Amino acid sequence: MKLLICYFFIISIFSNSLFAQDYELGKVTKAQLEEASHPADSAAVAAFLFKKAITKFKYDITNGFVSKTEFTIKLKIYKKEGLKWANFEIPYYVGYKNLDNDVITISKAFTYNIENGKVEKEKVSSEGKFKEKINELWETKIITFPNVKVGSIIEFKYEVKTENLSELPNFQFQYKIPLNYGQFITEIPIFYIYKSIKIGYVDVDMKDVIEETSQSFEGKYNNSNNLSYKQIKTIFNVKNVPAILEESYVNNIKNYYGNIEHELQTIQFPDEKPKQIATTWEDVAKSIYAEKDFGDELKKNNYFLTDLKPLINKTEDKQERLKIVFEYVKNKMNWNGKYGYNTKKGVELAYKDNSGNIAEINLILTSMLKMAGLEAFPVVLSTIDNGLALFPNRSKLNCVIASVKLDGKNILLDASSKYSTTKNLPTRDLNYKGRQINNDGTNTEIDLMPTYNSVELSNLMVSVNSDATLTGKFKKQYNDYNAIKFRENYGVVGVESYVEIIENKYKNIQIDSYQIKNKDSINEPIIESYSVKDNNTIEKIGDKIFFPSMLHLALKRNMFKEENRKYPVDFNFPIKEKFNIIIAIPDNYVLESLPKSISIAMDNKLGYFTFTTSNTNNQIIISVSLDINTTIFYPDDYQTLKEFYKVMIEKQNEKVVLKKI
Repeated sequence: MKLLICYFFIISIFSNSLFAQDYELGKVTKAQLEEASHPADSAAVAAFLFKKAITKFKYDITNGFVSKTEFTIKLKIYKKEGLKWANFEIPYYVGYKNLDNDVITISKAFTYNIENGKVEKEKVSSEGKFKEKINELWETKIITFPNVKVGSIIEFKYEVKTENLSELPNFQFQYKIPLNYGQFITEIPIFYIYKSIKIGYVDVDMKDVIEETSQSFEGKYNNSNNLSYKQIKTIFNVKNVPAILEESYVNNIKNYYGNIEHELQTIQFPDEKPKQIATTWEDVAKSIYAEKDFGDELKKNNYFLTDLKPLINKTEDKQERLKIVFEYVKNKMNWNGKYGYNTKKGVELAYKDNSGNIAEINLILTSMLKMAGLEAFPVVLSTIDNGLALFPNRSKLNCVIASVKLDGKNILLDASSKYSTTKNLPTRDLNYKGRQINNDGTNTEIDLMPTYNSVELSNLMVSVNSDATLTGKFKKQYNDYNAIKFRENYGVVGVESYVEIIENKYKNIQIDSYQIKNKDSINEPIIESYSVKDNNTIEKIGDKIFFPSMLHLALKRNMFKEENRKYPVDFNFPIKEKFNIIIAIPDNYVLESLPKSISIAMDNKLGYFTFTTSNTNNQIIISVSLDINTTIFYPDDYQTLKEFYKVMIEKQNEKVVLKKI
């Protein structure tokens, strides 16, 4: 994926001043509290007045170097909608096997308000600081600030301590609210060489210098020791960072927040050869496979053999065996909503309980497929909500699925979702690339994105009435990922509620006799049908009737309205939409004007739109087809996509004119 990622190597030396304006906690003025709106963004509900962080390396005789990063943050609430920023979450990693978990220490946290004309501050109590478990790998510390209201300023300081030096805590400097000033300082012993990675579209000023430093530490026998060395001090500064720009069709906007991350490349202590540390996906795959909660669990099979034998005895055909085993695991197992690439209670107990996390369910599936004679492998990945794994790192992964190599193709399977099929993964898994872990612990890159078009077929047969109303029948078929998406969004929604959703979508058309087929038949397309009455789309002026050629089905606005695009457009999967519309003309009217047929195409066969009209036997027949043949449109292709949709929407809304005779 073409993200804007910049790499800074910490090697240059600058002699000019490294220190920016002084931003400290505790300095809150009455003028700041009385400020009614953000000076650069009047729509902002809140803003970071500043966010700073400094990473230092501390040495002790037991652990060697560890990193400690201290964050200081001051934030202003401007509007009622900004009050949610008074609950601040700090996620941290707890999934290490050979290291102690990261530690979060909150040292200061205050709310400031004007009370009786004076600046008053209130300390966050111990009850306002607590932790929650996100999943098996992550926890979060939560700070709940007291007495927060419009106009309040909150500030806090916390420290992240980690033994994991393969990466440093990232510094996020862009959010859904503005940030006035941000500064990230790293003081890294010269023994460690990191690659700095800047993500996003915000300019960052970076300066670094090599300097002498020292620190004292307690020796083995409680004696005081001093360690002198050189360190690379780097300062990253950002100013007046705007709120992240929300754009349509972005898979996860968090992928584009301004961030600075660090990946360890090399360690070289005095009188030692350089040690290359930069992790590869091969290293990640081998380390995951070597873990007993993954590799050892994958090798277990005795617990399901009795159930598997009658299933595979039904057929020798590998394609059929794949389907049988997949449906069996999908129907037997129930996902507990927990992510992770490691098992928690183990595959045997999960199988017995009919419930487990995503790793347990899909490792069971993979193992059963292997025992069924299929070439099956686990695939680790990051789901869409979890963000992109931009460089090799186990902490970026949160999901396991299965891959079967059959007839020269990779068939991807996820038995944790009741809506998935042997052809379609759950949409949450469609996050670019995964890593297949092979039997020897090596890995193969797996493309998670579908290459075929998922089809929607719509048929509308209506009569235009002389009183400017429209009545008729509508039928729609959802195939492949369109069916999956429908089931994910509306699988548990009742008929009455769903009908209301449709009526609101099409500006309160009236629906009657709604029916749906195959909603629970996962391997079949969903088919819905209903009677429709429309009092809003048709316009009658004098002796003429006007209406859009695609009636209420026409798109009303171009979702790609921005002048320029920063982020890729992500359709989630390639699509094909087909509309067949038959419109009966009233007996006392004739057709005066009908939009002309057109056909347009984007470069490189990325998309097609065809629109065909005809008029026979007092009926108007309109056939429309839209093909989007790729999942991702990068910013370079945005203008083409925008113009394509502009022409398409204009054509869909061109008027049909009937004249009374």
